[in-house]
Amino acid sequence: MNALIERLRDGLPEDAVLTDPDVTGSYAHDMASFCPAGTPAVVVLPRTVEQVRHVMRTATALRVPVVPQGARTGLSGGANAVDGCIVLSLVRMDRVLEVDPVDRIAVVEPGVVNADLSRAVAEAGLCYPPDPSSWEQCTIGGNIGTASGGLCCVKYGVTAEYVLGLDVVLADGRLMSTGRRTAKGVAGYDLTRLFVGSEGTLGVVVGATLALRPRPPRQLALAAEFPSVAAAGDAVCRIMAAGHTPALLELMDRTTLRAVNELTRMGLPESTEALLLAAFDTPDPAADLAAVGDLCSAAGASEVVPAEDEAESAMLLQARRSALVALEAIRGTMLIDDVCVPRSRLADMLQGVEAIAEKNDLTIGVCAHAGDGNTHPVVCFDGRDPQEARRAQSSFEEIMALGLELGGTITGEHGVGVLKKEWMARELGPVAMEVQRGIKQVLDPLGLLNPGKLF
Repeated sequence: MNALIERLRDGLPEDAVLTDPDVTGSYAHDMASFCPAGTPAVVVLPRTVEQVRHVMRTATALRVPVVPQGARTGLSGGANAVDGCIVLSLVRMDRVLEVDPVDRIAVVEPGVVNADLSRAVAEAGLCYPPDPSSWEQCTIGGNIGTASGGLCCVKYGVTAEYVLGLDVVLADGRLMSTGRRTAKGVAGYDLTRLFVGSEGTLGVVVGATLALRPRPPRQLALAAEFPSVAAAGDAVCRIMAAGHTPALLELMDRTTLRAVNELTRMGLPESTEALLLAAFDTPDPAADLAAVGDLCSAAGASEVVPAEDEAESAMLLQARRSALVALEAIRGTMLIDDVCVPRSRLADMLQGVEAIAEKNDLTIGVCAHAGDGNTHPVVCFDGRDPQEARRAQSSFEEIMALGLELGGTITGEHGVGVLKKEWMARELGPVAMEVQRGIKQVLDPLGLLNPGKLF
């Protein structure tokens, strides 16, 4: 331990090496409260690429595992420490290095907060579309690590579609650049996409070149109330089949609505079984909302309420962004599923979750990026009650099995981490898992980067 600390301090500022157990323990896990986490030996907070390279060279020389971290807003235990590891926190590498309005790119360090980047590029009349619910806290490096999505991905796509190039420190400390800053480029294998979603198991992202878009027009939303989650799912299918491309299409069930009201006092309707939020940022959003409102009514909506202005629209979206925090408050512990199914099977997924909740006598709230079929059933339980915890785990796994049965995936945007390792193997199969392990072996032959995640 002393040799490790001494070597780290040889290339890092004094305040960048944390050894107090009370402090390092606070870096042990992300927001997945029911995932195992180890005790780190040390936490380092570099500010430069060279300092990250020094950390990785030291780790390789002493054979010490390294767990890269961003803001630790993840929901699968992907940033959880392992015993005796170096926690490599990248939050101090937080500079927006360049915003180019002609090439429509931004060059950033990994610790830049998603919302801060959005505000920075807005000054140039641009936007960075990926917007996870935790956008005011989560970092770009973390978004890249988990290939995160967000509320607006139904129209604008997910993180992977905006990462043009990366600077990556490999396990042995070498620095590699991938990708490009041009609009097109197909030279060699797409190593950039390989690192996006790799959860820190292949290398440490220390810089990113990101694609930007022109800032869209003002956004207006509507809220549609439904007597069942199945009817809400039917409305989603009707909207997409009719050719509409909303900026977002989000769903909250009654359990979620009640939880959000309890937390925020927003006065959302609690008598409905599901609330569907649709928003457009088109030149004439009111006309698009009217058309979607008609489709919601045809699917059985009991009430359709368009927002009167941008402020009211923003309030509705804030209610959706508050959903996970509100659901956690119900029982103190939650298991958050992240099952994405084909849009045509969304209603089947929602009805299946209802049945699983009833079978296991548990509260399961559902919020979803309904426009792309990405559901987030949240199993609420008391983690201090062993029997309730077992039923929660059983429900969580039944939901993943249901998603696969419906032709979906076990994770649409949260990643695998430690929470879904066994299920990743079930989804991908033995041949794909062998290939994935082979890629890991090439880039991290000693197995030091984020061990215990994915595999």
